[in-house]
Amino acid sequence: MHFNKISSNSLNFFNSMNDCVNKKISFVFIIDFELELPLIFILSNANAPDYLQNQNKYVNSDYRNCHNYRDYHDDSDKCDYYYSNECDNSDYRDKCDYRDKFFKFDKHERYKKNKKYDGNILLKYNIDGFKNFDENRALHDLHDLTAMQKVWDNKYMKKLPINFETYNNSFKLVTDEQKKGNSYLLNLTFKTPVEIGNFSLEEIFYLSSAKYKLYFKKDAYEFIVFSPESFINIDENNRIFTYPVKGTIDAKLRNAENILMDDDKELAEHLTVVDLLRNDLNIISSDVKVNKFRYIEKINTNSGLLLQTVSEIEGKLKNDYINKFGDIFLSLLPAGSVSGAPKDKTLEIIKLAELERRGYYSGVFGYYDGIKNCLKSSVMIRFIENKNNKLYYRSGGGITVYSSALKEYNEMIRKIYVPIYRNS
Repeated sequence: MHFNKISSNSLNFFNSMNDCVNKKISFVFIIDFELELPLIFILSNANAPDYLQNQNKYVNSDYRNCHNYRDYHDDSDKCDYYYSNECDNSDYRDKCDYRDKFFKFDKHERYKKNKKYDGNILLKYNIDGFKNFDENRALHDLHDLTAMQKVWDNKYMKKLPINFETYNNSFKLVTDEQKKGNSYLLNLTFKTPVEIGNFSLEEIFYLSSAKYKLYFKKDAYEFIVFSPESFINIDENNRIFTYPVKGTIDAKLRNAENILMDDDKELAEHLTVVDLLRNDLNIISSDVKVNKFRYIEKINTNSGLLLQTVSEIEGKLKNDYINKFGDIFLSLLPAGSVSGAPKDKTLEIIKLAELERRGYYSGVFGYYDGIKNCLKSSVMIRFIENKNNKLYYRSGGGITVYSSALKEYNEMIRKIYVPIYRNS
């Protein structure tokens, strides 16, 4: 664990992960970057991910302690459990059973707040094919999204980034610390106000195409994630995999792939992250090896194709790892690709350099399959949040002593995209 202090509430969360895995209970989880507001969602009819495919689940809870990601300071000694409930998506039945209480839903608002509770959570996800919504029904309910996709254009994304002077002040703080030897890679991020026409976050969730997607809403706060980056995956043979992503380029550039692969700075950053995550896996597993180093992946976006470089690292977990499942996450978080190296000191610098807490941005989410005893998870990048009816896109990039402030500033802006591409 790479934070000096973790709340009793968060410790209980990771202990609860251990309990669920020991009992082979399937669950979905969301963990914020600061490890202060992790959430666990116990799947109804647990242990049957295949059954859950294409089902619509609404997640509700007595959410007394936290109202949104800013309400972090909860000294409660309990872990908040959330139980998913099945609703008939064909007619939107007006009640869902939850601990003998009833919650009302309609097909326009998706859910209505129950006055007996401080609030309810609406959660939708697609975790590399494991999803809890009927995509065909969603297209029908949200009118003709196919037609919307055809008219989607980059003009719908208006970016209002921080000024370069503000960015450069933080950049200089980071590089000054790096010159002192306190960090050799730091992922510097900021939020950018954006305007996206008349599209809601939920509509963007359905329109976007990504390996990992998440839509979260609680009262007036909501966010979406459409991430191309895996965090850790564990298969049925106790093998653990991680896939660090570091290095992107606009594919429209002439010889873009060669430019990216031949860039010494990008190579150095990628080597650093691979080495960091390889060391992380060595803490919790054996026989760690890099299966694939720095290969190209393609990402479709609303403004064209992007190329990114990825590596695959593998380790072998001990047979008794299920007794320490939560400890695995505590050992690996925050994700190295969105923090830096060495991790402990770099996190201290991030707190000084960035203008506010990250919250759920650059945390992780995923699901555990209690039947197959395996896991898939993702880093929550490509992140838009709605706070007080204003949209903010969070993005950033890796900084080293060799980085150019202007180039990194422009890269931060370039990473503000949604993975929607027009149908011809």
